[in-house]
Amino acid sequence: MANSLLTIDMITRKALQILENNLVITRNVNRQYDDSFAVEGAKIGSTLRIRLPDRALVTDGAALQVQDDNEQFTTLSVSSQKHIGVNFTSAELTMQLDDFADRVLKPRISQLAASIDADVANAYKSIGQSVGTPGTTPGTSLVLLQAQQKLNESAAGMSPRYATVNPAANAGLVEGMKGLFNPTDTISKQFKNGMMGTGVLGYDEINMSQSIKVLTTGTRTNGTVTSTISAQGTSTLSLSGVGASATIKQGEVFTIAGVFAVNPQTRESTGSLQQFVVTADAVASGGGVASVTVFPAIYTAVHALATVDSFPVATAAVTFVGSASSQYPQNLVYHKDAITFATADLLLPQGVDMASRAVHNGISLRIVRQYDINNDRMPCRIDVLYGYSVIRPQMAARIWG
Repeated sequence: MANSLLTIDMITRKALQILENNLVITRNVNRQYDDSFAVEGAKIGSTLRIRLPDRALVTDGAALQVQDDNEQFTTLSVSSQKHIGVNFTSAELTMQLDDFADRVLKPRISQLAASIDADVANAYKSIGQSVGTPGTTPGTSLVLLQAQQKLNESAAGMSPRYATVNPAANAGLVEGMKGLFNPTDTISKQFKNGMMGTGVLGYDEINMSQSIKVLTTGTRTNGTVTSTISAQGTSTLSLSGVGASATIKQGEVFTIAGVFAVNPQTRESTGSLQQFVVTADAVASGGGVASVTVFPAIYTAVHALATVDSFPVATAAVTFVGSASSQYPQNLVYHKDAITFATADLLLPQGVDMASRAVHNGISLRIVRQYDINNDRMPCRIDVLYGYSVIRPQMAARIWG
């Protein structure tokens, strides 16, 4: 009986299944905008404008006070195309699909998934809320509960929430929490597979990823606010005394004395200093003054988009999280809607040996194989075109390691 050849569609579907199974962070983020890019022949740079929820002030009394719209927008750009090269022969197409997947696809596709996850893990650079002690591996329930506190104070939805930590934090948390208030089945799973599992401390899932990023802080020192801020919506701050020609890196976090975060619903102080994240690298002048762009923008409680209880004043102390010129893992805690991820349908070229595209759960993957007459080979490429955006940073937090 003749062997049954594997078809390109079978291979594509299997490759997509392997990719999905190997994604960690990306698996749990919002993918509702995938359909917006489900167009034949999508190109790098295709963008989608995403509208964020409107916010308004509540007023007292019978007299109507009409307010202008405060709708905010962010952009999701499909800006990353990643591929992996696979050379499979016609002889390999006579194998069983599972054998072909184990020998040919899995070793490569798992690397593609890790690369995508590592890209999405850069979301930390847009997230200011953070907990934990820099330089100390998380190992207690307190740090997970403190991260939940940050999300609660920012009025994030209660579910679904996820935590993704690096291998060191995973080991520390499993050891530190192995017997604390956990149901028997959860403890059993932790013992068997060394993972935190699901349904722990209000998290739908606590998982581990080797793709968690490490932040290298700049050479800056703690300084002060150069001058009093008075304009609503300010997102650029001048900081003095941070060191001559010192660097401040994107993703760094700092607080300002006397500037407290507010609950976005009540606009009352949470009792915690607002944590600002630096959104672009900055270099101080020879006199130690640096102009720094930050998130969130500064709005006081009289504004519908309030983020702080008061404006920063001149000479207010600025305190950076972590020491200068140091490396710290940036574990992530996030509500599903904090980050969005979308893939696009790449063009299926004509006149090639094989070409196929498959879409499942919002992930689009393409495989193309062609004969190379110059080298008598059959090179094959597996591509994913995607983009991600942190659309609601206030619904996420970082756990420093």
